[in-house]
Amino acid sequence: MKLSRIFLLFAVASCSLTMTAQKPLPQLGKAPIDQIIKAMTLEEKAHLLVGVKSAEGMDIIANGAGTTYAIPRLGITHTIMMDGATGVRMDTLVRGDGKAYYSTGFPVATLLAATWNTDLVKRVGATMGDELLAYGGDILLAPSLNVHRNPLNGRNFEYYSEDPLLSGYMAAAATKGLQSVGVGATIKHFAANSQQTMRMFNDARVSQRALREIYLRGFEIAIREAKPWAVMSSYNRINGLHTQYSHKLLTDLLRKEWRFNGIVMTDWVEARDTRAQVHAGNDLLMGGTPQQVQDILDCVKKGTLTMAEINNNVRRVLRYIMRTPHYRGVEATFAPDLKAHAVLAREAATEGVVLLKNSEPALITGDAAKQAVTKARPLPLVEDDQVALFGLGAYKFYANGRGAADVYKPYTVTLVEGLHNSKVNLHSTLDTYYTHYMDNQYLLLDEQNTPTFRNWFFGMREPEEPAINSAFIGYRAKDCTKAIITIARNSGEAEDRDYKEGDYLLTKAELTLIDQVSKAFHAQKKPVIVVLNVGGVIDVASWRDKVDAIVMAWQPGEEGGNAVADVLTGKVCPSGRLPMTFALDYFDYPSAKNFPLHYKFNWDELLRPDSVVLAKKDLGYTNYEEDIYVGYRYFNTQKKAVAYPFGYGLSYTSFKYDKPQVRLVKGRYIVSVPVTNVGSVDGKEVVQLYVNAPKGTMEKPSRELKAFAKTRLLKAGETEVVEMSIPLADLASFNEKRMAWVTDAGKYTLEIGASVEDIRTSATITIKKPIIKSAPTKI
Repeated sequence: MKLSRIFLLFAVASCSLTMTAQKPLPQLGKAPIDQIIKAMTLEEKAHLLVGVKSAEGMDIIANGAGTTYAIPRLGITHTIMMDGATGVRMDTLVRGDGKAYYSTGFPVATLLAATWNTDLVKRVGATMGDELLAYGGDILLAPSLNVHRNPLNGRNFEYYSEDPLLSGYMAAAATKGLQSVGVGATIKHFAANSQQTMRMFNDARVSQRALREIYLRGFEIAIREAKPWAVMSSYNRINGLHTQYSHKLLTDLLRKEWRFNGIVMTDWVEARDTRAQVHAGNDLLMGGTPQQVQDILDCVKKGTLTMAEINNNVRRVLRYIMRTPHYRGVEATFAPDLKAHAVLAREAATEGVVLLKNSEPALITGDAAKQAVTKARPLPLVEDDQVALFGLGAYKFYANGRGAADVYKPYTVTLVEGLHNSKVNLHSTLDTYYTHYMDNQYLLLDEQNTPTFRNWFFGMREPEEPAINSAFIGYRAKDCTKAIITIARNSGEAEDRDYKEGDYLLTKAELTLIDQVSKAFHAQKKPVIVVLNVGGVIDVASWRDKVDAIVMAWQPGEEGGNAVADVLTGKVCPSGRLPMTFALDYFDYPSAKNFPLHYKFNWDELLRPDSVVLAKKDLGYTNYEEDIYVGYRYFNTQKKAVAYPFGYGLSYTSFKYDKPQVRLVKGRYIVSVPVTNVGSVDGKEVVQLYVNAPKGTMEKPSRELKAFAKTRLLKAGETEVVEMSIPLADLASFNEKRMAWVTDAGKYTLEIGASVEDIRTSATITIKKPIIKSAPTKI
């Protein structure tokens, strides 16, 4: 009996074990997330928190920047992350079928900001999202919205503006567009990532007020307005601590104060303190190494990371995965509508082109001048113009900057091609001259007989502007009606620009070209136009008086040449406005006192045991002594003259602003202002609302942008009532002593105009009692 009972018990136990073994595992999306987490091993959790560069059966690098870890037994799929700032960056040979696949090259972010058109930027974002979806991506590593603290930041072209409000709303628009098609956006680089020199190590030493009002404000707006799937923590330090180690930044501020509910991923970085990164709130360590997985395992075993911390991060990653196309089973088509997308790229580029100068030269005097203003002005070009196209830039047009923002485009339309496409009469001898020069320059070899190319990621050595015989220029002045000179610049990731010839300053050859062409054409009473194909600010003050028109083309994407030609010929009335200030001199920027110049990064120097690089000003650390006075906040407050102010831009028509109406609705001031096109050309106007705050408990800039809007295309004589909204909370300044946002009592003047220096009308509101909102996190 005893023996049989033992056999019976053994049989029951075996059956129970079999049933347990056969019990199905919980699957992501079908079981509660906490049940999935409970079923995961510690090793699986560690892997999930560390990005990988490849997955079974596929080369992720060919199709993106990195991926999350898949755990098939629990229904956890991998997800793919892709750069970049001007479109979807991927290997053109991604499928290995011998066919090349391309992405649309959109204009750089600075040009998109110059449109001041959030609806347009949202459409661009949605189109990028369509292509991301088509090529099997889940989340785009964009948009970037670091503030233009200094014009020489090498990645400024990826960022929108010197103003955090304009930057924030542009990033929010791009994010909304991207996420509207079911893919994710990654807001980056969080935060105060204001220079590329020593970008992985530099310590941004900045006040709490400047952090809140300038360097964090755009992120706060974008997160509040658009709810991005992800935020990317930056390489740099803030006030001594790496942002990736900052629990106060990534958890207390981002998640608790701002209620951000997405994931935080690190920028692609060398090995760092894994425990500090995970503890701070980085859910994904990118691009990921096996050592980081082992670090997490070791930290949990030692007790330096708790299982609760690991589970919190895992929970957020799982929630992210459940939102992605890969998890939803969306298959890549590899067939985006690139032709339709190119049309949008061209539209966006034309709307961001800024007309900086369009003088009425002294070619016609007296009453005739009033009767022939359009013909007397350099732009737009007219049908019978014969144009002499000077400058190497017209033939090697930059669509975008270098680095992770570079997109493998199907083509780039140069300015010379765009003008030909627009049927502009170009003098053929210049076409021939520059084409031959370019062909020969790109074939030149260096002393070791190797091609003159640099690393593929950061760019290549470009040919210099050739010297042109003055007699040749003189002949062109006689047989052409107008001259166009193109100046081109490029920059990119990992290297700042410099205050030198060929970068911020024009080269001697470029200045000579402008001087010779201007003298020759002006002697014939004919105008000279300069087109700037640049990613950001360059010197204009030293030469602008020599020419009659200046067009800021930025880096306008693959359709750039066509877009700029649309503006030059008057097919599109220019409506772009500057998203930054052009100073008279680089050293007028207050940040110029604390920004690296003439430094080339050297790993050997940095890694030497006796290295002192990290102790050097502007390398190891940078003092943000200008505090909140970045860009126009400084120039306008100090009444310091500039070349071109923030918000500035000319048009082929003109606009009248009537008296605004202001009403308070549910904690927001709604400002309505009638805007009328009083010119003879259909066009759009950018309406900018600045606030002059009363003297209160803190020193404040004389004017700060608080809202903006862009009209629809207004026909001559047509009026639109433009409506702008200012949340009452946006009138506050950050009080460091109180660690609070304070809206002082008193009279606030709402100044509405066409630039920070061109105020057309105004209204006032009164705050009767101070409003204080606590913001306790000190970064």
